[in-house]
Amino acid sequence: MLADNKVWVAVNDAGERIYLEPKYANRHGLIAGATGTGKTVTLKVLAESFSSMGVPVFMADVKGDIAGIADPGKDSEDMQKRIERFGLSEEGFGFEGYPVTFWDIYGEKGIQLRTTISEMGPLLLARLMDLNDLQADILSIVFKIADDNNLLLIDTKDLKAMLNYVSENNKEFEAEYGKMSPQSIAAIVRALVALEVAGGDKFFGETALNITDWFTFGSNGKGMINILDSESLINNGKLYSTFLLWLLSELFERLPEVGDMDKPKMVFFFDEAHLLFNGAPKALLEKVEQVVKLIRSKGVGVYFCTQNPRDIPDGVLAQLGNKIQHALRAYTPSDQKAVKAAADSYRENPAFNTFDTILNLGTGEAVVSFLQDGGVPGMAEKAYILPPQCSFGSIDDSRRDSIVKGSMLYSKYYDTVDPDSAYEFLLRLGVEREEAAEAARAEAEAAKIKEKEEKEAAKAAEKAEKEKEREKAREEAAKKRAAQSVGNAVTGTVGREVGKQFGKKFGKFGKTLGGNVGASLGRGLFSTLFRSK
Repeated sequence: MLADNKVWVAVNDAGERIYLEPKYANRHGLIAGATGTGKTVTLKVLAESFSSMGVPVFMADVKGDIAGIADPGKDSEDMQKRIERFGLSEEGFGFEGYPVTFWDIYGEKGIQLRTTISEMGPLLLARLMDLNDLQADILSIVFKIADDNNLLLIDTKDLKAMLNYVSENNKEFEAEYGKMSPQSIAAIVRALVALEVAGGDKFFGETALNITDWFTFGSNGKGMINILDSESLINNGKLYSTFLLWLLSELFERLPEVGDMDKPKMVFFFDEAHLLFNGAPKALLEKVEQVVKLIRSKGVGVYFCTQNPRDIPDGVLAQLGNKIQHALRAYTPSDQKAVKAAADSYRENPAFNTFDTILNLGTGEAVVSFLQDGGVPGMAEKAYILPPQCSFGSIDDSRRDSIVKGSMLYSKYYDTVDPDSAYEFLLRLGVEREEAAEAARAEAEAAKIKEKEEKEAAKAAEKAEKEKEREKAREEAAKKRAAQSVGNAVTGTVGREVGKQFGKKFGKFGKTLGGNVGASLGRGLFSTLFRSK
């Protein structure tokens, strides 16, 4: 809770208050501890305080019990003991709920939360789809091709259409973008289908989240506490962690530089933080470290919540100036080494042994170190965390539903919008190409038909010409035969007449001789007449 314009988090063994200075709250922090040691209560106490300060908050609700922050807590004998123990009544402690907006990637227990494929980017998307290095490089190239051609990648069908388009037209892109094997692209498509099955078809699309919608306030100027329902989402660790990392990246890219402020512009709680770093490639780890280092100047405080500090890479852990360490258990030599590493990360307090203290902390107890004046780490202190003013438990479905539908943002994100993007463009392009191909096929077919008809016409003309020549030849032959008949008749007539005349003068011999001479004369005469014709 707030006291003296500071975040009052706990009291130490001496009953002294332990505060988190608002101006150092954006120096990030760590909340660690084994299951059941009180991390959730600590998260609620911090979130309440930031909200009361007018600072918007983001939290992931992994177990469903964070949602109770929307309702006031209930009085009980145990609570009265706590109030008395911490002297809370002197500060006007009272049970109250806080302004809450529920979000859900699946749209079931909160306002539908979406982003676009383009905004997620190839690096995070490659991790989300568990691609190898080669496939991740190809995915980056596909994003580049889409960008060069002004094609929007909004949802999974856009990316799928783009992948298939690149695969089908691989030769066209090879010279400029390099070789991309169809087999690798097919593997990316299969991974994309698996992502759709895991909920990616709902998560990617419009209307996409406008991160500025989280910088809102509730009644009395309290910062809005944005809660992501993660009970189902946590089953897909990569989707959960990749989405939260995207949120951090969005905050980093969208917010302006503000330098040091009296209080943060927003505080981001990253629960189950180990999921972010499990199996993360080097490029992604470098991106996380860069974002954590630089987002402080944007006025955003990031608090990682995990079971063991060793879940956080050293490069990130070094950026976390505010630490709340709940109990750790050391059942193995490896566990003891982890506890020792956690203890060694605190500024030593000569009043107690930090290692032993961490091992023996009870529920609601912690070793705490916050940044002090000048940004110097405070000395480790054994502390007792304050109780929250909100409900310890969760809320029922009817209460959740009323909060969700009562939000001004509910209608803005309720409907899914399918804009004209890569899928629609490539669909039209495919239709146009098919129509052009069909026209080309029809033209080619018409040309073939015309060519066939021309060949058949030429054959018919040739056949007619040959038939004409044959007819002419037949006519010539007929003329010759007719002429021959006439000739024969003339020859016989002349021969007989000459023979008859010779026979009268020279007898039988003369008749024969005259017939031959007459026939010769007839043939010659006919031949002369025929040639002249």
